[in-house]
Amino acid sequence: MLKAKIILVALGAALVVPQALAGSTPEEDRKETVEYFKQMFPDVAIEEFVNGQYALDEDRRSQWESMQDFPPYEFAVAEGQEMFETPFANGKTYASCFDNGGIGIRQNYPYFDSGKNEVITLELAINRCREANGEKPLGWKKGAIASISAYMASTSQGKPINIKVPDDPDAMAAYQDGKEFYYSRRGQLNFSCASCHVQNPGKWIRADLLSPTVGQPANFPVHRSKWGELGTLHRRFAGCNNNVRAEPLPAQSEEYRNLEYFLTYMSNGLPVVGPATRP
Repeated sequence: MLKAKIILVALGAALVVPQALAGSTPEEDRKETVEYFKQMFPDVAIEEFVNGQYALDEDRRSQWESMQDFPPYEFAVAEGQEMFETPFANGKTYASCFDNGGIGIRQNYPYFDSGKNEVITLELAINRCREANGEKPLGWKKGAIASISAYMASTSQGKPINIKVPDDPDAMAAYQDGKEFYYSRRGQLNFSCASCHVQNPGKWIRADLLSPTVGQPANFPVHRSKWGELGTLHRRFAGCNNNVRAEPLPAQSEEYRNLEYFLTYMSNGLPVVGPATRP
């Protein structure tokens, strides 16, 4: 499991990178992508991919496991629960906006809303719940929205990710848009998301060990040492765009929501493990 760098050197040149732009179905994309990473990391159980780089490097895994007794996001999750349960000015709570009172539902987000014709992420649903109840929306990337999202994720830990692309041309278009974003090169470095997370996971880029595509959304929101706090997936998207010297898009833009839709579908069947820690 933990000799990824050696394995990658030995097999990387022989692997065929999944060409997700070839027009296959979402399920064919997912199966092809999972099989690709199984071949790249034959000693890593597929369920371990939700742990990102910690599934690939023994030293980092040991450091990470030593942190789990007192994870740095604990207080934020407790704050998120308190905010989640505190009534709005009208007396209602977040629970009034979600299936099952918002408990144990993280694995179903994002989803495509055929009525609104758009992808709905959990953070978008949280803010729309606030606005529907007369409250101001929260910032998208960190702070209260990350804490509430982290609390909701914590109630889904262990549940398999279950993203659906309904039989709806607009849903498929959103999925395809997210897929195209993932595989499109951008920025001064001319990198795509796939350049790092499909072609080169297990390799080091400066001080960062690149993680594989599969499993990435399962651990969000994450507490990053670099941030010193919790942040949302769209904050990470913007950071990646900055890293390749591309202009980041606004959090919860249509492009990032579609990207999250595609990326999370690739992790279908893997367990929710968020919130989590990352370097």
